[in-house]
Amino acid sequence: MKFFTQSTKLVLLSLFGFLGMLMSVSVVHAAPESELIPFWNKSDESNKAVIDHSDWQHTLDTYLDNKHASGVNLFNYGKVSKADRSRLQNYLKKMTALDPRSYSKQEQFAYWVNLYNALTVELILENYPVDSITELGKSFFGFGPWNDDITQIQGKKLTLNNIEHNILRPIWSEARIHYAVNCASYSCPNIAAKAFTSENTETLLEAAATDYVNHERGVTFDDGELLVSSIYHWYKVDFGGNDQSLIAHLVKYAKPDLRTRLQQYKGDLDHHYDWGLNGP
Repeated sequence: MKFFTQSTKLVLLSLFGFLGMLMSVSVVHAAPESELIPFWNKSDESNKAVIDHSDWQHTLDTYLDNKHASGVNLFNYGKVSKADRSRLQNYLKKMTALDPRSYSKQEQFAYWVNLYNALTVELILENYPVDSITELGKSFFGFGPWNDDITQIQGKKLTLNNIEHNILRPIWSEARIHYAVNCASYSCPNIAAKAFTSENTETLLEAAATDYVNHERGVTFDDGELLVSSIYHWYKVDFGGNDQSLIAHLVKYAKPDLRTRLQQYKGDLDHHYDWGLNGP
């Protein structure tokens, strides 16, 4: 017996697709809150040891185009050799074998940012070719892979969201974190061409903020309306919690012409985001 006609099946599929789209949109706009996992909020400030990120630097040097005409750092996922993929995987194994809590907070910050970005690149490589990271993820109703277990450190399973929202954001209370972690998407702030270290973190964060604010995917005007990245919408709380504080942040990093327009702007803010893969 046929329980559904072909037309009924098409209607049901369309309905499920529409519901899935609605759920995806709601998930995107309901960004995770900053909520500390206390286990990770420890450090040894007397430890002067430096974590070696040279293998991650090799990956960046070999496959990241940080001089693309678009102003977006594009990662050449399709060109990664087997040997370099193995080198990246070994880097991840070395990082996850460490106890980051035994290092200084400065060293930890670089560790978590590099780990997040390297895990994201490896995730794309594992599923390549793919048009968008949002196509990935194990949850049927989820949006992307950010809530999937992706690694384990000190016996604790971690997701990408854990690293960003339960470790980086609550421990460091640093809005520029959003310019440092990369979601493998065109509208995301660039993957830094240099691996983060305790010594270069401040320089890289300032450069990343300046680059993003002054690129159209970060801030632009459309027919006189201020159009900003959805990152500023999702995480407005990290940029002061209101439009005025956000604009003040943007003004700090804007180049002269953009700075003047921002200072004079009195209207509402709209937002946009392109989830296309940050590949060539």
